[in-house]
Amino acid sequence: MNRYGLALFGQRGWNTGEGVFKVFHAEQIIASVGFASGVTTPAEVEAPAIAGVRFGRRDDWKTMPLAEIPPRLFSEVMRDVDLVVSVAHAGGVDPEASASTIEMRTTLVRETAALLKLKNVRVKASHVLIDGELAQYSVHLGSGTVHRLPGGFLCIVPVHAQQRGRLFLPFADNDPRTAEVISKVLLLARDREIQDPVILEQLAR
Repeated sequence: MNRYGLALFGQRGWNTGEGVFKVFHAEQIIASVGFASGVTTPAEVEAPAIAGVRFGRRDDWKTMPLAEIPPRLFSEVMRDVDLVVSVAHAGGVDPEASASTIEMRTTLVRETAALLKLKNVRVKASHVLIDGELAQYSVHLGSGTVHRLPGGFLCIVPVHAQQRGRLFLPFADNDPRTAEVISKVLLLARDREIQDPVILEQLAR
């Protein structure tokens, strides 16, 4: 994310002075965005990557369980984060507009699906459409953003640490976003095997 991301957060009503957070006064809830490196501080050497979103009560700031977050509030926050990630990325080339990136990932998705005999995966324009058993999904080939069809953001946070969550893919590519896209496609194509409680709770709504 770059300075345009902070500006976009600001336009959506987020506080970007000391950290990035938004106060929902009616619900007495604060949503805050965490970053992999410093943001709006002297530690901000590079454009930071979003590491996660946290919800807490205004009176104690303790992290709230996902089940206690009002669905409308959660959807609004995820929509804002999705917008920032999709529009204000730090790369020199917009992944949503790069034809070569989309074409390369399209080929990888199709070949991987064929290799693993996944008949519920297809590509349409810049999206991968997946017919899961629990729901239907769309994964954007540029940003990696996931939506449950016919609508609704699905929060799936990639694990970048090398020692955990490793997924060995049948191709060589140094681009972490490509690996993220393919990993999400494989995960959702076999959604009956998902064990992550956060993802399952979102699918149960």
